[in-house]
Amino acid sequence: MSLSSSPSPGTGPGTGSGASDPNDTPRTSRPGWEPRDPTLAPTGRATAPAPRRRGPFRRFLRRLLGTLLLGTLLLAGAFAAGYLLVEIPPANAAATAQSNVYLYRDGTPLARDGEVNRESVRLDRIPLTLQRAVLAAEERDFATSRAVDPKAMVRAAWHTVTGKGRQSGSTITQQYVKNYYLGQEQTVSRKAKEFFIAIRLGREKSKQDILQGYLNTSYFGRNAYGVQAAARAYYGKDVERLDTAEGAYLASLLKAPSAYDVTTHPRNRAKAVARWHYVLDGMVTEGWLSRADRAALRFPDPQTARSVTALSGQRGYVVQAVEEYLTSRGIVDEKTLAGGGFRITTTLEPAKQEALAEAVEDRVVSRLDPDRNPADRFVRVGAASVDPANGRVLAMYGGIDYTRQYVNNATRRDYQVGSTFKPFVLTAALQSGARTQQGRPITPSTLYDGTNRRPVEGWNGGPYDPANEDDASYGVIPVGTATDLSVNAVYAQMAVDVGPAHVRRTAIALGLPGSTPDLTASPSIALGAATASVLDMATAYATLAAHGRLGTYTLVEGVTRGGEKLALPALRPRQAVTREAADTTTSVLRGVVEAGTGTAARSAGRPAAGKTGTAEDDKAAWFAGYTPELATVVALMGQDPETGHQEPLYGALGAERVAGGGAPAEIWGRFTREALAGTPPRDFDLRPMPGTEAGAAASATPTPAPTSVLAPVPDGTEEYVTGEAGPEAAPARGTGPDVPGREAGPRTAERGTPAHRPDGR
Repeated sequence: MSLSSSPSPGTGPGTGSGASDPNDTPRTSRPGWEPRDPTLAPTGRATAPAPRRRGPFRRFLRRLLGTLLLGTLLLAGAFAAGYLLVEIPPANAAATAQSNVYLYRDGTPLARDGEVNRESVRLDRIPLTLQRAVLAAEERDFATSRAVDPKAMVRAAWHTVTGKGRQSGSTITQQYVKNYYLGQEQTVSRKAKEFFIAIRLGREKSKQDILQGYLNTSYFGRNAYGVQAAARAYYGKDVERLDTAEGAYLASLLKAPSAYDVTTHPRNRAKAVARWHYVLDGMVTEGWLSRADRAALRFPDPQTARSVTALSGQRGYVVQAVEEYLTSRGIVDEKTLAGGGFRITTTLEPAKQEALAEAVEDRVVSRLDPDRNPADRFVRVGAASVDPANGRVLAMYGGIDYTRQYVNNATRRDYQVGSTFKPFVLTAALQSGARTQQGRPITPSTLYDGTNRRPVEGWNGGPYDPANEDDASYGVIPVGTATDLSVNAVYAQMAVDVGPAHVRRTAIALGLPGSTPDLTASPSIALGAATASVLDMATAYATLAAHGRLGTYTLVEGVTRGGEKLALPALRPRQAVTREAADTTTSVLRGVVEAGTGTAARSAGRPAAGKTGTAEDDKAAWFAGYTPELATVVALMGQDPETGHQEPLYGALGAERVAGGGAPAEIWGRFTREALAGTPPRDFDLRPMPGTEAGAAASATPTPAPTSVLAPVPDGTEEYVTGEAGPEAAPARGTGPDVPGREAGPRTAERGTPAHRPDGR
């Protein structure tokens, strides 16, 4: 038996069999591993790195990617849901548009308009050149493009938001969906429906079907829906007979029908022609029109717009004016209004409307005899009456019959207003405290030299020496008398004394639009070169009647559609000029009616103030006047019914000459008497400027005016002073050449003035 204590092979602690365990090797024998002694310095051997923590940017990035992924999934789901849930609906109400109903202020019927003028035609009836012109104007890649263009929609939205102008991102398919299935309202829900319906339509209908539907539902203006109605409205022919130039013009109308109708709005002609060129150039670019054929084309002027018999008499003029009022103020867009379904209550009163028409009939229409007086066929009448208290238009006369004379004479802006502008010069002088060249304050009693062709002083814009009526000289006369007699020499000088720019600002403050043609800051502004409308002038005179308080004119009392009211612009009256300035002007204008050129207006039978006026070469005669309750302006205009050219009124109504103190003042007097019948006469409650009462009263007293005498003053200059009546003494008011019915006459050349100028009467 061995006494050795060494374990035998295969035995040892921890084994049941005594065999050795290879895992029993001491851990120090593992290669590359040593126990770490904290008291020893590092040996430089590599150690396992500690786990690195993710930074905040990486966490943000992961979250952003997750959000984008989730958003993409949600958008995809929404798109799928929208596509599956939105069905192609039946045609909307606009596709079978209703009438618009127009009412008087008291709710009685006035007119009915909006019967849809549409005749659908097959695509094969529409000339290929017209089809391509429409594509060139609206969507040149229509044949290959998708039903919707998301990039264009985003781009259009961006331009709108950033103020670069409103743009449409809609394809032809989307526009067709809007026209035929939906509506014109600008809402998110409508745009979303349009998007999905267009996609469905693009998959379910051919391009030819979509183009045919678009051409049959698009609005071209003149109440014409579709190319067939447009062809009849603009060229009086069926669509298949349109040539390339005519088709390109109709295509250009799609962008803005009213803006590009060159006969209804001749001032927009340049813009319309430019759009026409754009369409043709697009056809050349796309290879649809040769350059040679393009070069041979000339702009095809459309025929004059024709009205429908349902709008005969004054009804059509009222509807036209109301439509322009609604669309120009953004109350409702043109296409939506043309679609119908609106109930529009106007501010017009039936009794006053009838009284105005009867006054024109009595004093003008019944007296016209073209066979005896050829000039009678040129006579046109426009009139408008405004309530000074609130700016409501109470009556309007646009012409003899809307179906015979399409243009509204009450709203057109192409005839000079003549001397009816002079009260604005006087108001500007009083408002600003202006002084003469000699330093005297301008009041109704301030003396001015009324010598014929007297050159104005203080104007550095070139010689200007306007002629008086019939070349009459009046010598030195007060402003009040010069107003009674409408003396051009006095008012041209006064305009320079006040400052033509200030005169212009005052006229705009009183109610004339800033865009009034020929409202230029020069001495001739005093003679009425501006071509404001009758309605514009009635608004400005209503401001004077309201003691200088402007009530922005309105033709519309209320608008509803489907029982819902449309919001109308808030009417915010404001003090345009001081009451003292306005009332002083009124006191002077009372003299015009009592003893000046407007005595025919006394037939109204109540206190009144007013001013006569005549355009260049007697092409228009005006009377603008007011009582405390009513401001009315009447104008006779000369226009050739065939050529549309303005014509003088010499010999019209059997008179040698037609003046503002004649038929216009007579119409004014009769209308005012009838319109205010049953209302007790009211005198003006005037508060004239201190020290002006005597001068204003004197202007209404028919006494001879003083003559002008040049007298030396100590500084060596010459100044006008009052002297005894001499060879050029002014005649008594009402007895000289500028008496009622003799206010205007043949004009002679005027140095320093443009070729087209008013005579100032």
